Amino acid sequence: MMALSTSTTPADEPAKPQGPKYSFNLVGRIGLVVILFWALVALIGPVFAPHPPGEIVDWDYFGPVTSEFWMGTDYLGRDIFSRILMGARYTVGIALAAVTLACTLGVLLGMIAAVAGGWFDMILSRLLDAFNGIPSLLFGLVVVAAVGSSIPVLVLTLTAIYMPGSYRFARALAVNVNTMDFVTVARVRGEGTGYLIVREIFPNILGPVLADLGLRFVFIVLVLSGLSFLGLGVQPPYADWGALVRENIEGLSLGAPAVIFPSVAIASLTISVNMFIDNLPTAIRDRSE
Repeated sequence: MMALSTSTTPADEPAKPQGPKYSFNLVGRIGLVVILFWALVALIGPVFAPHPPGEIVDWDYFGPVTSEFWMGTDYLGRDIFSRILMGARYTVGIALAAVTLACTLGVLLGMIAAVAGGWFDMILSRLLDAFNGIPSLLFGLVVVAAVGSSIPVLVLTLTAIYMPGSYRFARALAVNVNTMDFVTVARVRGEGTGYLIVREIFPNILGPVLADLGLRFVFIVLVLSGLSFLGLGVQPPYADWGALVRENIEGLSLGAPAVIFPSVAIASLTISVNMFIDNLPTAIRDRSE
Protein backbone atom coordinates (compact mmCIF):
# COMPACT_ATOMS: atom_id res chain seq x y z
CA MET A 1 0.00 0.00 0.00
CA MET A 2 1.45 3.28 -1.13
CA ALA A 3 1.85 5.97 1.49
CA LEU A 4 0.77 9.38 0.40
CA SER A 5 2.98 12.21 1.54
CA THR A 6 1.97 15.81 1.52
CA SER A 7 4.44 18.66 1.45
CA THR A 8 3.62 21.89 3.13
CA THR A 9 5.21 25.23 2.51
CA PRO A 10 6.33 26.86 5.75
CA ALA A 11 4.30 29.91 6.48
CA ASP A 12 5.78 30.99 9.74
CA GLU A 13 6.09 34.57 8.57
CA PRO A 14 4.08 36.50 5.99
CA ALA A 15 6.00 37.28 2.85
CA LYS A 16 7.48 40.73 2.63
CA PRO A 17 7.26 42.80 -0.52
CA GLN A 18 10.19 42.08 -2.79
CA GLY A 19 12.77 44.82 -3.36
CA PRO A 20 12.06 47.20 -6.23
CA LYS A 21 13.74 46.98 -9.59
CA TYR A 22 14.88 50.43 -10.68
CA SER A 23 14.72 51.43 -14.34
CA PHE A 24 14.30 54.92 -15.77
CA ASN A 25 12.92 56.06 -19.08
CA LEU A 26 14.57 58.69 -21.26
CA VAL A 27 13.03 61.64 -19.37
CA GLY A 28 14.25 60.34 -16.03
CA ARG A 29 17.72 59.67 -17.41
CA ILE A 30 17.99 63.19 -18.83
CA GLY A 31 16.98 64.60 -15.45
CA LEU A 32 19.56 62.44 -13.68
CA VAL A 33 22.31 63.53 -16.09
CA VAL A 34 21.57 67.22 -15.48
CA ILE A 35 21.49 66.67 -11.70
CA LEU A 36 24.84 64.89 -11.79
CA PHE A 37 26.25 67.64 -13.99
CA TRP A 38 25.36 70.39 -11.51
CA ALA A 39 26.61 68.24 -8.62
CA LEU A 40 29.94 67.88 -10.42
CA VAL A 41 30.03 71.62 -11.11
CA ALA A 42 29.41 72.33 -7.43
CA LEU A 43 32.30 70.06 -6.45
CA ILE A 44 35.01 70.97 -8.94
CA GLY A 45 33.58 73.72 -11.16
CA PRO A 46 35.29 76.67 -9.42
CA VAL A 47 38.67 75.05 -10.08
CA PHE A 48 38.10 75.50 -13.81
CA ALA A 49 36.73 79.05 -13.60
CA PRO A 50 38.55 81.17 -16.23
CA HIS A 51 38.60 84.24 -13.94
CA PRO A 52 38.43 84.86 -10.18
CA PRO A 53 34.69 85.21 -9.38
CA GLY A 54 35.08 88.60 -7.65
CA GLU A 55 37.59 90.20 -10.02
CA ILE A 56 36.54 92.95 -12.43
CA VAL A 57 37.78 91.74 -15.81
CA ASP A 58 35.87 93.97 -18.23
CA TRP A 59 35.34 97.72 -18.26
CA ASP A 60 31.98 97.24 -20.01
CA TYR A 61 29.16 96.41 -17.59
CA PHE A 62 26.47 93.95 -18.73
CA GLY A 63 28.85 92.86 -21.47
CA PRO A 64 27.64 90.47 -24.20
CA VAL A 65 28.66 86.87 -24.77
CA THR A 66 32.12 86.71 -26.34
CA SER A 67 34.85 84.15 -26.88
CA GLU A 68 36.51 85.37 -23.67
CA PHE A 69 33.37 85.81 -21.57
CA TRP A 70 31.15 82.85 -22.39
CA MET A 71 28.16 84.21 -20.46
CA GLY A 72 28.93 87.91 -20.58
CA THR A 73 29.79 90.16 -17.65
CA ASP A 74 27.72 91.50 -14.78
CA TYR A 75 26.91 94.99 -13.55
CA LEU A 76 30.51 95.50 -12.36
CA GLY A 77 32.26 93.84 -15.26
CA ARG A 78 32.88 90.48 -13.55
CA ASP A 79 32.80 87.24 -15.53
CA ILE A 80 29.34 85.74 -15.02
CA PHE A 81 30.45 82.25 -16.10
CA SER A 82 32.98 82.12 -13.26
CA ARG A 83 30.40 83.43 -10.81
CA ILE A 84 27.84 80.81 -11.86
CA LEU A 85 30.42 78.07 -11.33
CA MET A 86 31.08 79.40 -7.83
CA GLY A 87 27.40 80.04 -7.14
CA ALA A 88 26.58 76.39 -7.88
CA ARG A 89 28.60 75.41 -4.83
CA TYR A 90 26.39 77.57 -2.57
CA THR A 91 23.03 76.82 -4.21
CA VAL A 92 23.51 73.07 -4.52
CA GLY A 93 25.52 72.70 -1.31
CA ILE A 94 23.16 74.62 0.97
CA ALA A 95 20.06 73.00 -0.53
CA LEU A 96 21.55 69.50 -0.31
CA ALA A 97 22.65 69.97 3.31
CA ALA A 98 19.26 71.37 4.31
CA VAL A 99 17.18 68.70 2.57
CA THR A 100 19.39 65.92 3.98
CA LEU A 101 18.96 67.19 7.53
CA ALA A 102 15.24 67.88 7.09
CA CYS A 103 14.41 64.49 5.59
CA THR A 104 16.68 62.53 7.92
CA LEU A 105 15.14 64.06 11.02
CA GLY A 106 11.61 64.02 9.61
CA VAL A 107 11.69 60.41 8.41
CA LEU A 108 13.33 59.15 11.60
CA LEU A 109 10.87 60.93 13.88
CA GLY A 110 7.96 59.89 11.66
CA MET A 111 8.86 56.19 11.85
CA ILE A 112 9.43 56.37 15.61
CA ALA A 113 6.07 58.08 16.12
CA ALA A 114 4.29 55.50 13.95
CA VAL A 115 5.79 52.55 15.85
CA ALA A 116 5.59 54.06 19.34
CA GLY A 117 2.14 55.65 18.99
CA GLY A 118 0.36 56.90 22.09
CA TRP A 119 1.13 60.23 23.73
CA PHE A 120 4.53 60.57 22.02
CA ASP A 121 2.93 60.41 18.57
CA MET A 122 0.10 62.78 19.54
CA ILE A 123 2.25 65.49 21.14
CA LEU A 124 4.95 65.45 18.46
CA SER A 125 2.42 65.50 15.63
CA ARG A 126 0.49 68.44 17.09
CA LEU A 127 3.66 70.46 17.69
CA LEU A 128 4.98 69.93 14.18
CA ASP A 129 1.55 70.55 12.66
CA ALA A 130 1.45 73.95 14.36
CA PHE A 131 4.95 74.74 13.14
CA ASN A 132 4.11 73.58 9.63
CA GLY A 133 1.32 76.15 9.45
CA ILE A 134 3.81 79.05 9.31
CA PRO A 135 4.45 80.23 5.72
CA SER A 136 7.93 79.07 4.73
CA LEU A 137 9.21 82.24 3.08
CA LEU A 138 7.84 84.43 5.88
CA PHE A 139 9.52 82.26 8.52
CA GLY A 140 12.80 82.38 6.61
CA LEU A 141 12.62 86.17 6.28
CA VAL A 142 11.95 86.63 10.00
CA VAL A 143 14.71 84.27 11.17
CA VAL A 144 17.39 85.53 8.78
CA ALA A 145 16.49 89.17 9.43
CA ALA A 146 16.63 88.62 13.21
CA VAL A 147 19.70 86.39 13.48
CA GLY A 148 21.66 87.46 10.44
CA SER A 149 22.51 85.67 7.23
CA SER A 150 25.24 83.05 7.21
CA ILE A 151 25.53 79.62 5.66
CA PRO A 152 24.85 77.71 8.94
CA VAL A 153 21.82 79.93 9.66
CA LEU A 154 20.45 79.36 6.15
CA VAL A 155 20.92 75.59 6.41
CA LEU A 156 19.26 75.35 9.83
CA THR A 157 16.42 77.69 8.83
CA LEU A 158 15.62 75.71 5.68
CA THR A 159 15.85 72.49 7.69
CA ALA A 160 13.36 73.80 10.24
CA ILE A 161 10.98 74.89 7.47
CA TYR A 162 10.79 71.54 5.69
CA MET A 163 11.33 69.00 8.47
CA PRO A 164 7.67 69.01 9.68
CA GLY A 165 6.36 68.20 6.21
CA SER A 166 8.84 65.36 5.84
CA TYR A 167 7.74 64.07 9.25
CA ARG A 168 4.06 64.02 8.29
CA PHE A 169 4.79 62.24 5.00
CA ALA A 170 7.02 59.58 6.55
CA ARG A 171 4.65 59.01 9.45
CA ALA A 172 1.70 58.41 7.10
CA LEU A 173 3.70 55.84 5.16
CA ALA A 174 5.07 54.18 8.30
CA VAL A 175 1.61 53.89 9.89
CA ASN A 176 0.40 51.90 6.87
CA VAL A 177 3.40 49.57 6.90
CA ASN A 178 3.17 49.18 10.68
CA THR A 179 -0.21 47.45 10.33
CA MET A 180 1.03 44.78 7.91
CA ASP A 181 1.30 41.14 8.93
CA PHE A 182 5.08 40.80 8.68
CA VAL A 183 5.52 43.71 11.11
CA THR A 184 3.03 42.12 13.50
CA VAL A 185 4.92 38.83 13.37
CA ALA A 186 8.22 40.62 14.04
CA ARG A 187 6.65 42.37 17.02
CA VAL A 188 5.31 39.07 18.37
CA ARG A 189 8.80 37.61 18.03
CA GLY A 190 9.91 40.26 20.49
CA GLU A 191 11.78 42.54 18.13
CA GLY A 192 12.43 46.02 19.43
CA THR A 193 11.52 49.41 17.99
CA GLY A 194 14.92 49.84 16.36
CA TYR A 195 14.65 46.54 14.50
CA LEU A 196 11.14 47.30 13.31
CA ILE A 197 12.19 50.69 11.98
CA VAL A 198 15.43 49.65 10.29
CA ARG A 199 14.56 46.18 8.96
CA GLU A 200 10.79 46.21 8.47
CA ILE A 201 9.47 49.73 7.90
CA PHE A 202 12.21 51.83 6.31
CA PRO A 203 12.97 49.48 3.34
CA ASN A 204 9.28 49.51 2.43
CA ILE A 205 8.90 53.30 2.40
CA LEU A 206 12.24 54.10 0.78
CA GLY A 207 10.88 54.76 -2.72
CA PRO A 208 8.27 57.37 -1.72
CA VAL A 209 10.75 58.94 0.73
CA LEU A 210 13.30 59.44 -2.06
CA ALA A 211 10.64 61.07 -4.24
CA ASP A 212 9.68 63.34 -1.36
CA LEU A 213 13.34 64.23 -0.78
CA GLY A 214 13.71 65.31 -4.39
CA LEU A 215 10.59 67.44 -4.23
CA ARG A 216 11.73 69.16 -1.06
CA PHE A 217 15.12 69.80 -2.62
CA VAL A 218 13.37 71.76 -5.37
CA PHE A 219 11.37 73.76 -2.82
CA ILE A 220 14.51 74.54 -0.82
CA VAL A 221 16.36 75.75 -3.93
CA LEU A 222 13.47 78.07 -4.74
CA VAL A 223 13.17 79.40 -1.17
CA LEU A 224 16.94 79.92 -0.97
CA SER A 225 16.90 81.74 -4.30
CA GLY A 226 13.99 83.86 -3.08
CA LEU A 227 15.82 84.82 0.10
CA SER A 228 18.93 85.68 -1.90
CA PHE A 229 16.86 87.72 -4.35
CA LEU A 230 15.58 89.73 -1.38
CA GLY A 231 19.13 90.23 -0.12
CA LEU A 232 18.86 87.85 2.84
CA GLY A 233 20.62 84.81 1.41
CA VAL A 234 24.31 84.27 0.73
CA GLN A 235 26.05 87.57 1.33
CA PRO A 236 28.71 89.37 -0.80
CA PRO A 237 31.39 88.82 -1.87
CA TYR A 238 29.94 85.31 -2.24
CA ALA A 239 26.76 84.71 -4.20
CA ASP A 240 24.42 81.89 -5.07
CA TRP A 241 22.31 81.88 -8.22
CA GLY A 242 19.46 83.83 -6.65
CA ALA A 243 21.86 86.56 -5.56
CA LEU A 244 23.28 86.73 -9.09
CA VAL A 245 19.79 87.39 -10.44
CA ARG A 246 19.20 90.11 -7.85
CA GLU A 247 22.55 91.79 -8.53
CA ASN A 248 21.91 92.01 -12.26
CA ILE A 249 18.17 92.58 -12.32
CA GLU A 250 18.69 96.03 -13.89
CA GLY A 251 20.04 94.31 -16.98
CA LEU A 252 16.76 92.49 -17.57
CA SER A 253 15.38 95.28 -19.76
CA LEU A 254 18.58 95.11 -21.81
CA GLY A 255 18.40 91.36 -22.23
CA ALA A 256 21.75 91.06 -20.47
CA PRO A 257 23.12 87.50 -20.25
CA ALA A 258 24.21 88.29 -16.67
CA VAL A 259 20.60 87.97 -15.50
CA ILE A 260 19.47 85.33 -17.99
CA PHE A 261 22.09 82.64 -17.35
CA PRO A 262 21.65 82.43 -13.53
CA SER A 263 17.89 82.14 -14.08
CA VAL A 264 18.49 79.36 -16.61
CA ALA A 265 20.75 77.59 -14.09
CA ILE A 266 18.02 77.66 -11.41
CA ALA A 267 15.40 76.48 -13.89
CA SER A 268 17.56 73.67 -15.28
CA LEU A 269 18.32 72.29 -11.81
CA THR A 270 14.76 72.41 -10.50
CA ILE A 271 13.19 71.08 -13.73
CA SER A 272 15.69 68.21 -13.96
CA VAL A 273 14.99 67.18 -10.37
CA ASN A 274 11.26 67.21 -11.15
CA MET A 275 11.87 65.11 -14.27
CA PHE A 276 13.82 62.60 -12.20
CA ILE A 277 11.37 62.28 -9.31
CA ASP A 278 8.34 62.20 -11.64
CA ASN A 279 9.90 59.10 -13.16
CA LEU A 280 10.71 57.56 -9.79
CA PRO A 281 7.26 55.97 -9.18
CA THR A 282 7.50 54.35 -12.64
CA ALA A 283 11.00 53.11 -11.88
CA ILE A 284 9.97 51.33 -8.67
CA ARG A 285 6.57 50.11 -9.84
CA ASP A 286 7.77 46.83 -11.35
CA ARG A 287 8.66 44.42 -8.57
CA SER A 288 10.17 40.98 -8.82
CA GLU A 289 7.76 38.09 -8.63
